[in-house]
Amino acid sequence: MTLLDVVFKYGTPPGEKETMALNNAREVYGVRKITFDEKEHTIRVEYDATRMNGEEIAAILRRAGIDLREKVQLV
Repeated sequence: MTLLDVVFKYGTPPGEKETMALNNAREVYGVRKITFDEKEHTIRVEYDATRMNGEEIAAILRRAGIDLREKVQLV
C-alpha cells in the first residue's frame, strides 16, 4: 500500500446532499480519509496509490457534487 494525499480547491461549499454523497465516497476501496479545510476552501483526500490516482479521486469528488476548481500542488 502506498498512501498519497491530493488536495483540491473547491468553490461552493458542500451542502447536505454533497456531504451524504461523500460518505459513500469514503466507502470506495482505496480512499482512506477525506478532510475539509473550510477556511482555505480545500478538500484533502488520502488514498492508496496502488489502487487509484489523483484523476480518479477528482472524478469521485465531482460525482459527489463537489465544486472542484483546481488541484493544489503539495510541497
